[in-house]
Amino acid sequence: MRCNLLFYITLLSSCLLLASCGKFITENGKASYYGNEFNGKKTASGETFNKNKLTAAHKTLPFGTVVTVKNISNGKTVKVTITDRGPYAKGRIIDLSEKAASEIGMIDQGVAQVQLKYRKKKK
Repeated sequence: MRCNLLFYITLLSSCLLLASCGKFITENGKASYYGNEFNGKKTASGETFNKNKLTAAHKTLPFGTVVTVKNISNGKTVKVTITDRGPYAKGRIIDLSEKAASEIGMIDQGVAQVQLKYRKKKK
């Protein structure tokens, strides 16, 4: 009986540990993308912006955070790295590089409804 109890306690502890390790945060909102006039300029992280890299700007996420961006209208996704601050347009949650915007099919409309997914910050 004692062996069974120890087994179940160990099993439960393992499940709780694994569940807490894989936490993701999601955000929903509008995405836009950087115009050509920003290509070659310094970002808030100190990197030079390159419209042909998979990068993005977010108001609060730490630089280097990898975010999966899903275009709600077509289901396409892209992974980007946060290298800048913004967007500053009201109601927008992320500014994508041109390459990232192209990969999720939002170039023509300029703004798209998206879902962001990223790992919960460790405490």
